[in-house]
Amino acid sequence: MNEKDQNIKDPIDSDENVDKTTAPLGRRSFIKAGLGSAAALTGFAVALSPLKDLQGKISVDEMIQNHYERLTTEQMAVILARIQNKIKEDYKVNVSVKDVKPMNGGEYAYALNIGRCIGCRRCVYACMKENNNSRSPELQYIRVLEMKKGSLNVEHSEHYYDPECVPQEGKYYMPVQCHHCEKPPCTKVCPVRATWKEPDGIVVVDYDWCIGCRYCEAACPYWARRFNFSKPVLNKEDINIEMSYLGNRIRPKGVIEKCTFCLTRTRQGLNPACLEVCPTGSRVFGNILDKDSSINYVLREKRVYILKEELGTIPRFYYFFNK
Repeated sequence: MNEKDQNIKDPIDSDENVDKTTAPLGRRSFIKAGLGSAAALTGFAVALSPLKDLQGKISVDEMIQNHYERLTTEQMAVILARIQNKIKEDYKVNVSVKDVKPMNGGEYAYALNIGRCIGCRRCVYACMKENNNSRSPELQYIRVLEMKKGSLNVEHSEHYYDPECVPQEGKYYMPVQCHHCEKPPCTKVCPVRATWKEPDGIVVVDYDWCIGCRYCEAACPYWARRFNFSKPVLNKEDINIEMSYLGNRIRPKGVIEKCTFCLTRTRQGLNPACLEVCPTGSRVFGNILDKDSSINYVLREKRVYILKEELGTIPRFYYFFNK
């Protein structure tokens, strides 16, 4: 357990003098204790209000929300309206939050030309802007590694190089983000099924279901998941108002975040934000089920490298070389 987690005490567990029938209940304690008797839902709602944990105040509606796969269209409409109202309350901006579904006949994959990437990190900041990532503390989904030429040992790479002084002689650059694996180990360890692989291959997180246990973060071999210890800090002018439920909506405090291949964009026929800003054309994205797609051309014609291939996760993120 992280030291910061250890310092955060559940209000029920930390004060023996609190009346247990009306005390705020943390989400972790809620899952630990179970629902108990379901006979008196009204009494249950009163006992759990106001709910509080790492995420701050949680409404009863949020706590008893169905799993994503069981939500009706009508239920989702209510949830989206609730999220929009919450964002307006917190950030003083009107946003549109949709439940963007996968397109039929699509299965996405990404490839990156290591020979072209110059390590400028424009992809990192475009990703932050598109996905409404917290600016303080700054959360980044893409980690760009500075590597010695001739080496593929990512454990000895440099994470904190100066992006104003690139490319450096004798170095190459290797961006790493969520690999959206065919066999993702992160989804297998989630105790509440808050993360899963969608039909289009995108691995998603339901932020309303995530309990912040961070098992998925530990299971990911690509360091692709981020835990937000505090409420995201965003200036009004920095907020991308076009959001999606499983994608770039502003996340609550105390949940796991990650790259979603910019599903708010890609599920509507656009490219990921990181690809759009790349000055060298290093990035290739597309539908691997389309034999004429650019991603299939790369996989068919280029020398492809799979990071940590020996783990058997079968990533949908590939690295390739010019020849």
